[in-house]
Amino acid sequence: MRVAVLYSGGKDSNYALYWALKQGFEVKYLISMVSEREDSYMYHVPNIHLTELQARAIGIPLVKGFTSGEKEKEVEDMKAVLEGLKVDGVVAGALASEYQKRRVDRVARELGLESFAPAWHRDPVDYMRELIGIFDAVIVGVSAYGLDESWLGRRIDEKALNELVSLHERYGIHVAGEGGEFETFVRDAPFFRARIVFDEVEKKWDECNYSGVLEVKKAHLERK
Repeated sequence: MRVAVLYSGGKDSNYALYWALKQGFEVKYLISMVSEREDSYMYHVPNIHLTELQARAIGIPLVKGFTSGEKEKEVEDMKAVLEGLKVDGVVAGALASEYQKRRVDRVARELGLESFAPAWHRDPVDYMRELIGIFDAVIVGVSAYGLDESWLGRRIDEKALNELVSLHERYGIHVAGEGGEFETFVRDAPFFRARIVFDEVEKKWDECNYSGVLEVKKAHLERK
């Protein structure tokens, strides 16, 4: 089966790709939607420009779509990208967001494509523990009380996971960040031919909104 993977560069879209490859699917394209809105309803925003570098590391063509981020129209913008591709299915990294999954499923149905969401309704702790064993993923955006500036650039490992579980118990934070509490970036994975190294980063922190991003200004590929 020929598929396109909705690809943001974060842990969930990389897991979707990992799963598709393990299924033996022919992954024809990675699709990155670039939104003008930082608070997009549908799409991951932090460091989306680096999906080009990730696609080079993986060796799968990247197709970029652009959207103003207007609610619902951004879904049609994704549909316009998908309908121009010769694929049989689309794979997404949805974990718990009904909003996102329903819209991807609808677009797939309208285009006659099969829709896959391999992480859908996984137990968050089990899911995160599996990801730790697969990816080198770091947090590049936070937006929740309990997650401070020190989390920006932090690698997701067992210690971080244990702290996220504690924050979930105390504040209700989703352990896998599915409520928008944090965003991630994958620097290395088994299917990467080269790892991504950050050369220059800048932390941008908004104390009033208790949120921030790790902006990667320069990065390069390093052979493994």
